[in-house]
Amino acid sequence: MRRPTICVTLSGCSVDEILADAARATAVGADLCEVRLDKLWVVEKLPEPEEATDSNEGEGRGRPAYVPPEYIPQAFDSIDISSALDAFKEGIDLPVVLTCRPERQGGHFPGTEEERISVLRAAIDSGVSWVDLEADIDSKTRLELMQIAKGKTKVISSNHFSEEPGSASEIINDIEDMVESGDIIKVCYNTSGRNSGLKLFEAAWMLKESEQKTAIMGMGVGGDWTRIHAPLLSQDLVYSTMETGSHLSSQGRINASDLLIAWEMLNYE
Repeated sequence: MRRPTICVTLSGCSVDEILADAARATAVGADLCEVRLDKLWVVEKLPEPEEATDSNEGEGRGRPAYVPPEYIPQAFDSIDISSALDAFKEGIDLPVVLTCRPERQGGHFPGTEEERISVLRAAIDSGVSWVDLEADIDSKTRLELMQIAKGKTKVISSNHFSEEPGSASEIINDIEDMVESGDIIKVCYNTSGRNSGLKLFEAAWMLKESEQKTAIMGMGVGGDWTRIHAPLLSQDLVYSTMETGSHLSSQGRINASDLLIAWEMLNYE
């Protein structure tokens, strides 16, 4: 059973924070790391933790409820992207995916689409191993970026859907619509439990013999099923994090070390 590529999405909103997380990802055995360039243009504000609720105590958790951070946007000219890219190139040992996710796809980049495209051009020009290009980028602009990347930077074609998957067949249709748009097709859906998690699992199972390289996942309860069972499903790329905490499973995410332990326990390794 072939082990999928483990990509750790690095945490942090500054170059130093991202580099520190990259060192942790390297130490645990990640194969690849994703730098979310869009987060350089926000400041993370951590809220005061809430008191544990009755429902949390009923679950036996006895922990304060998780409160997500607030991301405060900054001006586009507040970041020297060339210096940041140079720092990542020098300071990260693993191959890198550079991503600049727009707000419409769940990201944090606060500038215009033209400014974001300029960041993606700079990312490709830096000679990075991988770049993430959303499938909904203007077709002419996306073709230009693909041509710039051709022969030197591989492309992850991504689409983050705000709704839950309708069915396994619809997921496969979404992927088929993206064929030829990148070296790996990444689709992510909102998930709320067993039903949506099973749809992702079924779609991945139906595509396991396909030559199309995919990364299928969810954000929400049940969204981590295709990550945990990625070797069984012949997924090519699995996203994880160095973050820890019980909130990860409710977000469909998984810690990289926990992922490797799960694969070992399931005899996937």
